[in-house]
Amino acid sequence: MHSLLLIILNLKNMKVKYLIIIFLFNSCLSLRFGNREFKNSTFENRETIEFINSQENIDRGYPFSEATIVNGIIYLSGEIGTLPNGSLIAGGIVQETRQTLTNIKNKLEKIGGSMDDIFKCTCMLSDIKDWPLMSEEYKKFFNPNKLPARSAFAGSGLALGAKLEIECMAIKRD
Repeated sequence: MHSLLLIILNLKNMKVKYLIIIFLFNSCLSLRFGNREFKNSTFENRETIEFINSQENIDRGYPFSEATIVNGIIYLSGEIGTLPNGSLIAGGIVQETRQTLTNIKNKLEKIGGSMDDIFKCTCMLSDIKDWPLMSEEYKKFFNPNKLPARSAFAGSGLALGAKLEIECMAIKRD
């Protein structure tokens, strides 16, 4: 079985159109971008889902896993600013942001990851007016040259009356 990749380049300055057709065979696909190589892993680990759950999460009866790992990607469930005893930290959006990201950092480290492995975050705020303060604290947890992609929006009804919930996706390093 093969795949067809069709690329059309429109070079306006040269007033020329190029049509390039490249056949890529699944059995031998290997692409290199910069210093990273991406290889085809057809059917390799496609159906494997690893469910990550601490005993604390199980004991609290939460209806979700703390994380799942699929095809080398860690999907962290939404995290809020809870303390080790399960209660929400007091003090406002800055303290909740700090605790939320500390919780994320700790969970990633337990499964062999780090904050540097995060490539996407989704931030849910109870009030969009908290966005500037949340963003200032959030930036402290990441390398300024490697900030993950991020979405942020406001909603209502976050768990435990939290002001912030963050979910992340990270690369699982071997």
